[in-house]
Amino acid sequence: MSRSAEIETRLFPDDGRTPNHPTLPLIVMRHTEAADAEDPAEWFEERYAANGWGSTWRWGVYSYQHFHSTNHEVLGVARGSASLMLGGEEGGEFRVAVGDVLVLPAGYGHMCLSASEDFQVVGAYPRGEKVDLIRPSEGNLDAARGRIEKVPLPERDPVYGEEGPVMEFWR
Repeated sequence: MSRSAEIETRLFPDDGRTPNHPTLPLIVMRHTEAADAEDPAEWFEERYAANGWGSTWRWGVYSYQHFHSTNHEVLGVARGSASLMLGGEEGGEFRVAVGDVLVLPAGYGHMCLSASEDFQVVGAYPRGEKVDLIRPSEGNLDAARGRIEKVPLPERDPVYGEEGPVMEFWR
């Protein structure tokens, strides 16, 4: 893992509208090597693929609170900067910039509060499995909680493989 990367973890509780994850923390990796890459988006795509995270996409983060109950998600900031609300409506505000990586456990609420015009993330999922998209209090939250608890752990950290923070904080 990069000596310059800073790791932050946060565990937000179920707020009754957004379940978050009962045991796995949000992982924020700041200042990864992607920040210095010629093409950060390509750097993320290559790292994700090498570590078994697929269904890669490039875009932004929705401006409404949502979560996924069927898989974990990684978001790598490839361009610009943003302020994101993570952990649901009762969660916390996080400023992110190029090179930052967010690993969201299944159930973690997330939304974009504000962003630069060029803001772009590269997202992916363990094993390349697609995800659902649920807004707070939408559908059956008890069923969503049940799905969240059954989502398997990824085999590797999306950025740093067998030695990464996901392996340290989620095992």
